[in-house]
Amino acid sequence: MSDALVTATELRDALAAGRFSDGGPVRVLDVRWRLDRPDGRPEYRAGHIPGAQYVDLDHELAAHGEPTDGRHPLPPVEALQEAARRWGIDDGDTVVVYDDLKNLSSARAWWLLRYAGVADVRLLDGSLRAWTDAGFDVETGDVTPPAPGSVTLAYGALPVLPLDEVAAFADGALLLDARAGERYRGEVEPIDPRAGHVPGAVSAPTTENVGADGRFLDPEALRERFAALGATPEVEVGVYCGSGVTAAHQAVALTLAGFTPRVFPGSWSQWSNHPELPVATGAEAR
Repeated sequence: MSDALVTATELRDALAAGRFSDGGPVRVLDVRWRLDRPDGRPEYRAGHIPGAQYVDLDHELAAHGEPTDGRHPLPPVEALQEAARRWGIDDGDTVVVYDDLKNLSSARAWWLLRYAGVADVRLLDGSLRAWTDAGFDVETGDVTPPAPGSVTLAYGALPVLPLDEVAAFADGALLLDARAGERYRGEVEPIDPRAGHVPGAVSAPTTENVGADGRFLDPEALRERFAALGATPEVEVGVYCGSGVTAAHQAVALTLAGFTPRVFPGSWSQWSNHPELPVATGAEAR
């Protein structure tokens, strides 16, 4: 497995041992969130990996500001550090994140914690389904809060793409739009103020990075997918989505394929709230 991913068996063994053989003490985060059901606590309480701490994506992995900031702007690093310590994370820990949605939401925790300097963050490949399909036990209800951690966080460990650099980036590099194709083309827009995409961006729905079982495609298949979209070792790659959540999932896939992607955290929800910025519709050839 890539060091970005962990199997259910590897996680089970690490929990039994108290640490990973190739990492540190294990901390597990349950990041269940959906656009139509943002509070994942009911599902978490119905059954989660033993010891996993529930993470509220809307309030712990995002801030809330003006519409021009986007729907899920990055939280202040001090707030994220406070939350991470509440989850019991210390420097040197190996953090495993999962959800019940092919890691489409938990990837936000993977990317954000890595951006904040946590060196060893892994996704449970196949998400909770992989754990239950393996026959491993889940626990119900809330867990006892862990002893507070002491992790120190600082943003900047991964490259980002701020709003004022997006247009020029799309002109000279490869900017991938991780949303569904119909949203990219501007045929539908269920939540943001304008339909379409950043001019020059290429449609690359992130759901195509995983198989029917929710596991990521192997690195070679991912390299072929992104190469067909214009990615080469010489071309810098950026990615955005609706609000910066599934862009992180695309960033995982790009990382597995050997790229170092730049994430546009504000994504379409920020771009579309700036009426001075242009919008493209339809399919674009590259």
